[in-house]
Amino acid sequence: MQHADLLIRNARQLVHFVPQNINAARQEYELYLIPDAWLAVKEQKIAAFGTKEEVLSEVAVDKQTETIDATGKTVTPGLIDPHTHPVFFLTREVEFEMRIKGKSYEEIAAAGGGIRNSVRAVRQAGKRELKTKILPRLRRFLELGTTTIEAKSGYGLSFEDEVKSLEIIKELNEIQPLEMHATFLGAHEIPDEYRRNREEYIHLLQNKIIPFVAKNNLAEFCDVFCEQGVYSVEESRRILTIAQNYGLKSRVHADQLHLTGATQMAVELGAVSADHLEKLDDGGIRKIAASNTVACLLPGAVFFLGSHQYPPGRKLIDTGARVCLATDFNPGSSMTQSQPLMMSLACLFMKMTPAEALQATTVHAAAAIARENELGNIALGYRADLVVWNAEDYRQIPYYYGVNLAEKVIKRGKLVFSRQEQ
Repeated sequence: MQHADLLIRNARQLVHFVPQNINAARQEYELYLIPDAWLAVKEQKIAAFGTKEEVLSEVAVDKQTETIDATGKTVTPGLIDPHTHPVFFLTREVEFEMRIKGKSYEEIAAAGGGIRNSVRAVRQAGKRELKTKILPRLRRFLELGTTTIEAKSGYGLSFEDEVKSLEIIKELNEIQPLEMHATFLGAHEIPDEYRRNREEYIHLLQNKIIPFVAKNNLAEFCDVFCEQGVYSVEESRRILTIAQNYGLKSRVHADQLHLTGATQMAVELGAVSADHLEKLDDGGIRKIAASNTVACLLPGAVFFLGSHQYPPGRKLIDTGARVCLATDFNPGSSMTQSQPLMMSLACLFMKMTPAEALQATTVHAAAAIARENELGNIALGYRADLVVWNAEDYRQIPYYYGVNLAEKVIKRGKLVFSRQEQ
C-alpha cells in the first residue's frame, strides 16, 4: 500500500469531472459531487479520492502525512487561466481614467497609448526590474485559486525584448510555484519603428524571432492579435503557419473588436484556442463548435473596457463548442487576476451555469493549454493541483462575486497558500 504525502479529509463537497465519451477525439465531461470526501496525494499526483473508507483502503497514513481538514469546505481542481499577459512593467491607470472620460480603447491606441505604451516601458526596463514587478503578480494568481497560467510575451516587439520577456517567464517558472506555459506574442502590435514598413517587421518575426524562440524552447505556443488595424487574417495565417513549421502550437486573438473571420482561420489552422470572440457570428460559432479548437472567452476585458457585448457563451455551449474562461490579465484592458470573478461575469452576462463556469476554468481551460490529460481535474494520476474553498457549495464561488473564497491552494501536492496564515 502506498504512503500518502498529503491527505485532505472531511470535505463537504469534492468536485470532479467524469469523461462522457472515452474514445472520442474531443473529450466531454459531466460534473460530479462527492459529499464528505477525502483525497490523498502521492508524489505530486492524486492517488485516491472518494469516501473515507475508499481512500484509506488505497493509501497508508502516518505522522509524516500532511493533513488538511476541509470540514464544511469545497474542494475543486486548481483553476487554470489560459490567456494572460503578465510580462509588463508599468500599469496604465491614466488610460483607465481616459476611457472613463470618453476616449475609446482604439482612440487611445491610435494616439500612441495602449499596447505601444507598454512596449516602450518594457524596452526601457532591465530583466531584474521586470522580474521584481512580475513576481508579486504570480503570487496573486495563487492566492485567488489559480495554479496554472498561459503567459504571453508581446510587450517587447523586438528581437531582444521578446526574447527577454520569454526568458523571464522561463526563469520565474523555476523559482516559484505557479506553473506557466509560455506563448510568443510578437505579433501583438506593429512596433513604432515599423509602422511605415509593417512587412519588414513580419519578415523579422518569420525569419529571425520565431526560429530563435523555437530553437531555444522559449515558448510552446504562438499567438497573433488578428484585428483591424493590427494583423490581417492573411498576415496572421502567414505568421502562424511559419510558427507551426517550427513546432509552435497556434492560438489567436480573434473577432474581439470587429468580425474579421479570425476564428475560422484559427479552426482551419488547428489552433489550440481562439480567444475573445465578442463579435463572433453564427457561422463562426458553428465552425468552432465542430472543431477541436477551444473557444476561450474573456469577459473581464468586456467589463473593464465598459462594453456590453459579451461573447456568445451560451450559444457556443449549446452549439457544442468547448468553452473556457480566462482573465486576459493585462495593464490595458483587463487588470484582474481573478478567475472566480470571470466565473461570476460568465454566469451573469453569458448565462453560463456555475457548473459550466467551473468546467471552463478547469478541464476546458486545461484543453486550451494542451494539458487536459494531466491538469484541470480531480482524477487518478492527475497533478495534485487543488483548492480548498471557504464555501459549502461550489456554486458559491461565482455567487460571492468579487470575493476571494480560496482558503488553501495546493500545487503539485504542496500547500503553497493558506489564508489562515495571513
